[in-house]
Amino acid sequence: MGGGMRSNALLVLCLAAIQLAGAAGCGSAPVGQAWPEAASQAPLPGGNEQARLEDALTGGQMTPREVAEMSDRLLADSSTFNDQKTMARLELLLLMAIKSPDKSAHAVLWRSLGILHYHQQKYKEARQELQTSNEINPKSARTHFYLARLFTHQGEIYERQGQKGKSRQQFKRAAIEMEQARKIEPGNPLFRQDVKQMIGGE
Repeated sequence: MGGGMRSNALLVLCLAAIQLAGAAGCGSAPVGQAWPEAASQAPLPGGNEQARLEDALTGGQMTPREVAEMSDRLLADSSTFNDQKTMARLELLLLMAIKSPDKSAHAVLWRSLGILHYHQQKYKEARQELQTSNEINPKSARTHFYLARLFTHQGEIYERQGQKGKSRQQFKRAAIEMEQARKIEPGNPLFRQDVKQMIGGE
């Protein structure tokens, strides 16, 4: 009788532990997740994103939508920017996906390419790509945020060169883009910072 009660108690404890693990790991956004749109699919475990990326470049079939979703996941992880191999592969895959006649994911593809090039310090390309993405979908806070970072970066360059008028103009454009990001995602603390706070955080 006592053994049966102990078994029941253990069963209850096990079920409670499973429920807690499920609540912690299923459906909840990662702590500090800055990009809600990037959380549409959680990152695949065990380096599977890199495996899928390699497979897609060696004959595996991925739709532009799948490429867009994967790029969002990879670019939401800051460690991606330190992995030159992954960045190069992702750049190639994005360029291939953009050439597809299926244009349904173009806004995200152009945005991802712009973010990737921004972190590679290819600022001219990044600006063109982010502006293209913004023309297709002006409701992406993430696009406006990166445009703000680009204008801030350019403003800082002009400031160092002593071109105060041009510098002020760039900072003003950055502030406009940041305000757009705030309007789209008012609850995101990332968009509450002043554009000058971005300087030095490149």
